[in-house]
Amino acid sequence: MKTFAQALDLIDDPAAISAYEEYHRAVWPEVLAALRGIGIERMEIFRVGTRMFMYFSAPDDFDPERDFQTYTESARCREWDELMRQYQQRIPNATEGEWWTPMPCVFDTEWFE
Repeated sequence: MKTFAQALDLIDDPAAISAYEEYHRAVWPEVLAALRGIGIERMEIFRVGTRMFMYFSAPDDFDPERDFQTYTESARCREWDELMRQYQQRIPNATEGEWWTPMPCVFDTEWFE
């Protein structure tokens, strides 16, 4: 099992942030099914201010660039992503073409066991 961490910002608008969180409290069933269908076992999104941190676990052979393409084959998932992008913006140091920006692990207690 591998874990992944990514960052993204929300647009700095309290009403938009509230709407974004409301959508995530009632995420569409097709989105959950598609995420599980590509191997994501658990996904969590945390927020402080406008910065979001997403953490998820997937099988060892999971490749975000490849496997998220499969997720977006679903019209309903594309619709969800387009809707969510109204509330989101890339972090300042995202590279060209990145939306959710990968965050490398810099510390893990298991390294020392």
